Amino acid sequence: MRVYPAVYIRGLRRYSTYRAATIAGILTNSVFGCINAAVLIALFSVRPEINGYDMGDAVTQVFVCQALIATVAVMGPPLDLGERVRTGAVGVDLLRPVSLMGWWLAEDLGRATFSLVFRGTPTFLVGTVLFDLVLPKTLGHWALVLVSCALAAVIGFALRYLYELAGFWILDTRGIWAIVGMLGPVAAGMLLPLALYPPAVSGVLRALPWASTIQIPAEILLGKESLPGGSIAGGLALQAGWALGLLLLGAWITSVATRKVVVQGG
Repeated sequence: MRVYPAVYIRGLRRYSTYRAATIAGILTNSVFGCINAAVLIALFSVRPEINGYDMGDAVTQVFVCQALIATVAVMGPPLDLGERVRTGAVGVDLLRPVSLMGWWLAEDLGRATFSLVFRGTPTFLVGTVLFDLVLPKTLGHWALVLVSCALAAVIGFALRYLYELAGFWILDTRGIWAIVGMLGPVAAGMLLPLALYPPAVSGVLRALPWASTIQIPAEILLGKESLPGGSIAGGLALQAGWALGLLLLGAWITSVATRKVVVQGG
């Protein structure tokens, strides 16, 4: 079990070397956050309330999105697993005496931790300085938000891992990424809060796993009654269910895929 903490630290240290990219990411996310916030401010100046959301809620979700966008990585980057499957290098991974999924999960959580602390947090702080965001008022509420962010990172990994596993059958996963690159941000609530969609559409999107990467953490921070069961506990339960379900699915597909893998004709 000591392997996984070591791989986690490896992932954390690996991404900590890209300091210029991190600073550029903070700037990019902050600018896009301000642009999206300005659009929603204009919208809510005409209609002050939409399906339980007001201007403060919508602008807050914009910066939750920008803070989590690199952490959950719904739009990428892909894991290196797909390319390793295509080249056959995954054969080396399968020789390790550890779970293939566990190895990639540990490394990706290291990346996600670095992204949340050193890219997401500064971006969110920019939002709190420039706009009147709706923030939790107790440390307990903040702790639940942190738990939600951790579950969102696991769900984000599990989705990307499943995309990459398809490479065992189709060899090149770029087509899958082209599709989910359009679907994922919409279903996650990145482009618009899901509350702004018609209730029937919003209900369907909330039931999909992508919503648990952005929309649900945002609503947990806001303390919205639109969460499952009308409570933060319901939102966390939904996230935990998706995290567990997707990881179990990933483990099963991994076992199927590795029974058929052929490397260099072996």
